Amino acid sequence: MNLLLDEIARATARLADAGAASPRADAEELAAAVHGVNRSELHMVSDGAFDARFWEYVARREAGEPLQHITGRAFFRYLELKVGPGVFVPRPETEVVAGWALDVLRDMDVQDPLVVDLGTGSAAIALSIAQESPRARVHAVEKDPTAFVHATRNIEDLDERGQVKLHLDDFSTALTEFDGKVDMVVSNPPYIPMSEWEYVPRDVRDHDPADALWGGGDDGLDAIRVVEQTARRLLRPGGYVAVEHSDLQGNAVYWVFAEENGWRDVRNRRDLTNRDRFVTAKLGAD
Repeated sequence: MNLLLDEIARATARLADAGAASPRADAEELAAAVHGVNRSELHMVSDGAFDARFWEYVARREAGEPLQHITGRAFFRYLELKVGPGVFVPRPETEVVAGWALDVLRDMDVQDPLVVDLGTGSAAIALSIAQESPRARVHAVEKDPTAFVHATRNIEDLDERGQVKLHLDDFSTALTEFDGKVDMVVSNPPYIPMSEWEYVPRDVRDHDPADALWGGGDDGLDAIRVVEQTARRLLRPGGYVAVEHSDLQGNAVYWVFAEENGWRDVRNRRDLTNRDRFVTAKLGAD
């Protein structure tokens, strides 16, 4: 038997005992990162090339460190992003938000759509839109200096056409020069209420930056309320907004985008597990 595959099997058992949600996938990803190959190429690593650092990585994952912090990379749609302590690790659920935005942009009768990503973190959404919508002009806003460094690095590495401009700013006040001119605002803001602290997985609450998790207010929706206000300021009439929320907040977020504030076609949309995941709305023309 291939030595590395045998060690991966042992690591899988250890990670399962430690409570990892996806022990086999984690073990394979750790092995791939250590040996500089893709997961599909693990069987090609010879016994003599086995790197014992694999067990150091496994021990860190057993202790609750996020997989992506150990490997230094996270996958999002068609991107491989650099991540680490101080930046929120993008989740698969957010890929659905980005996918909706891209579908709308493709159907939009605008030659070079102007898109704003509020609270960009690693720049996952901004870069996906730039990569998959070649004519889009994307402005990404991030207020945390550490996350800004990660976003800068990813944009430098992956934004081949120079479509993404990054701004170190609070998204409540950012980009006033674009007031009333933006075609789409997208955001995955913090939204977890502090009352849910004990229910948040340990590797999330102990390692993801607090400003990217806790949304503020008793219901966790203060940051989403700021997104609504900023989107209303930035969007042109007929422009769209998409904002992510938890699977329990759909109804509450729906009412944040009130008709009396000019919002139309407000809809709660679901992720691939059929759970409420994000709200979309269109700014009315009147």
